[in-house]
Amino acid sequence: MVAVSASDENIRTAELVKIQSSVNMLPIFADYDIDRMNSVTQTVFDLFEQEDGLDALFGLIRDNLPERLFETAYALACDVAASDGTLTEPELRLLEEVRYELNLDRLHAAAIERGARARHLTL
Repeated sequence: MVAVSASDENIRTAELVKIQSSVNMLPIFADYDIDRMNSVTQTVFDLFEQEDGLDALFGLIRDNLPERLFETAYALACDVAASDGTLTEPELRLLEEVRYELNLDRLHAAAIERGARARHLTL
């Protein structure tokens, strides 16, 4: 979630609120230590500054996230990207990379993306 928000080098308030509310409200984060948020965020920023940082980030994700949660992670990333009402080119590229790196079925990913878009539409 943090990586998608930071991908366009402009972390918006709506994205931060979405991340915080997801961590606070969703059952998947019931046992998550909220105090880790700062260190996780700093790790993402540090990796984005490195030449091969994105590869390292995906390695960390694959090593620490059970495969059964790959679609959940993608859904959360899509929600963060859609939360401010606009999808920037860097966000779209990173989401594409996430789909590839997590080996998500294209049809499933499209359904997840459509759901995120529908949840974040405004009048």
